[in-house]
Amino acid sequence: MFIELEPIFNNIGEQKTFDFNIDLSEEELDGVFPFKTPVMVAGVVRNSSGIVTLEYSVNFRYESFCDRCAEEIAKDFTFDFEHTLVLSLNNEENDDLMLIEDLHFELDPLAIEDIFLSLPTKILCSEACAGLCTKCGKNLNHGPCDCKKEVDPRLAILQQLLDNE
Repeated sequence: MFIELEPIFNNIGEQKTFDFNIDLSEEELDGVFPFKTPVMVAGVVRNSSGIVTLEYSVNFRYESFCDRCAEEIAKDFTFDFEHTLVLSLNNEENDDLMLIEDLHFELDPLAIEDIFLSLPTKILCSEACAGLCTKCGKNLNHGPCDCKKEVDPRLAILQQLLDNE
């Protein structure tokens, strides 16, 4: 979505709201296409006392597999973002300000970047996910497996003492 920023930069108190969808169904992450439905984006760009800010939120459903137990999951995410827009920078290394070179601004690439940077590094079915048994591969969320626990070889002698009693 393109936003014409010239009237906003030139008029204090000016603002423009927006509401649109981004289709990310072709985006692959970790061998999966997790965006089955469009990402909803809604927000406002406003000039308050000469400071232009872009505030928006994204809502989407993420369908993938749990990183611990490999079960299929679908999670709803909502993220809020805020950027301060400027036409020039005194310090090129300032990460708090976003330089706008063209007053005809395309929001889609920024929203996509913000989404990907905000996704958790691990997607879990629940915080208490027990994962899979490292020996037999059983999903430990469904109960314990029948594998015998290995004893650390350094403690094997102590285990023999316990077994003798």
